[in-house]
Amino acid sequence: MRTTDEVLDGVDLTGRTALVTGATSGLGGETARALAAAGATVVLAARDFEAAVSRACRIRSLHPKADLDVVRLDLTDLDSVRTVAGLLAVRRSGLDLLINNAGVMYPPLTRTARGLELQFATNHLGHFLLTTELLPLLTATATRTGIPARVITLSSDAHRAYPVDLADPQFVHRPYDKFIAYAQSKAMNVLMTVELQRLLGDAPVGAYAVHPGICVTGLARFMSRDDFARMRQLTVRIPGRLANPKSLEQAAATSVWAATATELDRHRGAYLADCAVGRAGSHAVDPDTAYELWELSARLTAAHR
Repeated sequence: MRTTDEVLDGVDLTGRTALVTGATSGLGGETARALAAAGATVVLAARDFEAAVSRACRIRSLHPKADLDVVRLDLTDLDSVRTVAGLLAVRRSGLDLLINNAGVMYPPLTRTARGLELQFATNHLGHFLLTTELLPLLTATATRTGIPARVITLSSDAHRAYPVDLADPQFVHRPYDKFIAYAQSKAMNVLMTVELQRLLGDAPVGAYAVHPGICVTGLARFMSRDDFARMRQLTVRIPGRLANPKSLEQAAATSVWAATATELDRHRGAYLADCAVGRAGSHAVDPDTAYELWELSARLTAAHR
């Protein structure tokens, strides 16, 4: 399996700007480091501003010439998302890469200050709004430079376990199940990519969904022994899936490959895994469901102003 540095070997990203959400640790931290090492200007976006600053300092200690910026972004607060998008439009002359990396997995039922279910709000809706708010900047940058911009959204093969229930995506009328909530949020990441690419048409922006693979990170902080047992049941058809986790550098490799591989210009809207074009579950690429989710997300973000 390839690592981030192997993927970016010989790649020069000087002059390109990337925004990485959830960049304080784990996959986001490694993605930010790798892109910065390749010469990109990287904006580290995270809810914990001090942790993001600490990560930026750590990256600079490894790569003294790294060009980094830090912004506070709370994906569960749609006002925060809009503020960051506006800030980037003012502070940055362009944006080439948006890496929707942040996520939360299997928390107990939690609702945000505005009543949104936490996994839905963090994994999907906040990134939906960030993406739509930044599309004009991404498109303008790509038009000016002649290099296609990209939106990379981290999904997971967990999306295969359960389809999206658009009638009750936030568990208002059905009992909350954190495994179902996570799986459908990861299916939403793919569905958003599908509809985004349809809407983009011939615009110089490509959208991609990424499955990073199994990797031990802080994402599993809410998991109990019973949760791990249920995860093993869900992956029983894929022997060894949980027994051989990837290293951090291997798990983040597909994200940086999605951001930089020129051959992907021919595969816009694709689902990627192991630095290759893969295939998502059929329920996650259904165009009608993708359209309905987009419309629902647009209504929700408009209502929460």
